[in-house]
Amino acid sequence: MKPDMLKSALLLGPLVLFLGLAYLVPFLGVMQWSVTLPAPGLGQYGKVLSDPLIHSVFFRTFRICLIVTVGAVAAAYAIAYVWVRGTPMQRLITELCILIPFWISVLTRAFGWVALLSNRGLINIWLQQAGIISEPLTMVRNEFGVVLGMMHFLIPFAVFPIASAMRSLDERVLLAARGLGASRLRIFWSIFVPMTMPGILGAALMVFVFALGFFITPAILGGGRSVMIAELIYLRIFQSPDWGLGAAVSVILMVFVALLLVLMLRFVRPNKMLG
Repeated sequence: MKPDMLKSALLLGPLVLFLGLAYLVPFLGVMQWSVTLPAPGLGQYGKVLSDPLIHSVFFRTFRICLIVTVGAVAAAYAIAYVWVRGTPMQRLITELCILIPFWISVLTRAFGWVALLSNRGLINIWLQQAGIISEPLTMVRNEFGVVLGMMHFLIPFAVFPIASAMRSLDERVLLAARGLGASRLRIFWSIFVPMTMPGILGAALMVFVFALGFFITPAILGGGRSVMIAELIYLRIFQSPDWGLGAAVSVILMVFVALLLVLMLRFVRPNKMLG
């Protein structure tokens, strides 16, 4: 073995061992539950494939995750653009707006949205006092509140890959287009956006994968009316209890996430998107 390869193996070995103990071993235990509880076999997977309730939860989860992904990536693109290409003051303010949410726990954020969006929350009170509405708007305990809370949490995560793609642009291409008479709008849509597409796709996959596993935000803002996959797993394991079915849903979700990660590694590469 070459010295460089040996050094890499020694450096990465403890990390691989830790990840295996922390993630792979528990996942193998969950897989075992899915085929042994309450009886050995693949009956739990058959139940997942045939239960309309589980199908509706999967469909709702994917729908919400798609909406959150589109909204979060669009907002993150605008924020990243100001962060990378704005004035020094704009960059400083944008950077603070990106970093400060990481200092606030997801539970605090969720209850903050409840305080803002509930029937007696600040937004409804302001709208009623201004005479814009006569009855409070229902903005929590439904999908609207879930989507808004998830987007708020995930936008900062989407900013980083998009900003990285923007910073790696070759400014000479933009200057050449400007020298040939292209308008700012034409340069943005025809050159800037396509060249940052790897960052957009990477951010979209990251947000979608994160959104699939959300539990606290949908549970609080959905109020049990917009159950997603993670909450379904929790209910099956801790309240039913139906550990085998919960484990089967977990395994299916993990396999789906793994496929998404494989797609990200396979297709979301700057050299393939630009070449």
